[in-house]
Amino acid sequence: MISFDQITKNYSGGVVAVDRLSLECPTGAITVLVGSSGCGKTTCLRMINRLVEPTSGAVCIDGVDVATLGPATVRRGIGYVIQQGGLFPHRRVLDNVATVPLLLGWGRKRARYRAGELLERVGLPAELGARYPAELSGGQQQRVGVARALAGDPPILLMDEPFSSVDPIVRAELQEELLRLQRELAKTIVFVTHDIHEATRLGDRIAVLGDHGRLAQVGSPEELLTRPADEFVSSFLGLDRGMRRLSFLPSTVLVPDPEPVVRLGEPLARAHEVARTAGIRWLLVADDVGRPLGWLDIAAHDPDDTSANVTTEDLAPFGHAFQPGRDSLRAALDAAVLSPAVAAAAVDEAGRLLGLVSYQAIMGAIQESGGNGTAPATVQVPTAGAG
Repeated sequence: MISFDQITKNYSGGVVAVDRLSLECPTGAITVLVGSSGCGKTTCLRMINRLVEPTSGAVCIDGVDVATLGPATVRRGIGYVIQQGGLFPHRRVLDNVATVPLLLGWGRKRARYRAGELLERVGLPAELGARYPAELSGGQQQRVGVARALAGDPPILLMDEPFSSVDPIVRAELQEELLRLQRELAKTIVFVTHDIHEATRLGDRIAVLGDHGRLAQVGSPEELLTRPADEFVSSFLGLDRGMRRLSFLPSTVLVPDPEPVVRLGEPLARAHEVARTAGIRWLLVADDVGRPLGWLDIAAHDPDDTSANVTTEDLAPFGHAFQPGRDSLRAALDAAVLSPAVAAAAVDEAGRLLGLVSYQAIMGAIQESGGNGTAPATVQVPTAGAG
């Protein structure tokens, strides 16, 4: 465990960067420090590895005040990742990753072998090890930065807004990669960001810091989104905190309804018959193995045309499906909103259709959650409407 005990950091001119912060970061968990720019997040992070010394108070690792240890001793047990990777531009990628093992006296051969292992672990091909950082994309540089931080197998990883300089798509990929690595390695991670969306996605615990590093609230993402401590925390979480809370409610409470489906290439006349019998306008079209492809607006086709078949050109965009055993109520709701039938397609692990869940059923499940972050009871799903 990392603990801050009444930490204060003052600078010249009477500037108070951090004011009497007390906080615990549990072992094997991701603790996210989040707050507005200038609130002292990075200062707090750097006090852990003694890049910044506190004016008063103590930062402890496993009960030991880091001020009693040499800076080099502290830092060799801590991985550190910053924006844009912080890589040495004159050294090849493999040598960048091998930096800490070499400092630890591993020997060049062993250090480079470890570096190659870690490049693979963070999802980079081995051939990138021979390149220089400038020859990599921003996302690749960040992955190398993470690999370098893990090279000495430190129990603690400090991450200072590591993904803020890349585009949203790459950022989401890097976030998912970090969560995958954490599931495998269970490091104690302290992560700094000003992005509350990133904080709620990554954090096991989130510490919201106000001015001068004062602790406004600490808790799990569910706790913060459901019960913000005050108006400051509520406003920082944003107007969509109710929607983000749905990310922590399981979609397993929804029971897919076996809605009529037609296959690609079937006669349009049969599609009309199926839609008429079911009393619906939008039909889901699937491939030969049952994977959803798109939505067929039956009203846009002549019921008397007996020669035409269902083709991909007839289909409205599918949007996306959700997997009840994996995805959240938010994913199910998003799938329903994107669907012209206002119904979410539920699929199994292979992407095969299990059935549809109506918007009304999803909203019923949300209502049954009571707004308190707890999962509702199983909801029996009515047949999707005519859209």
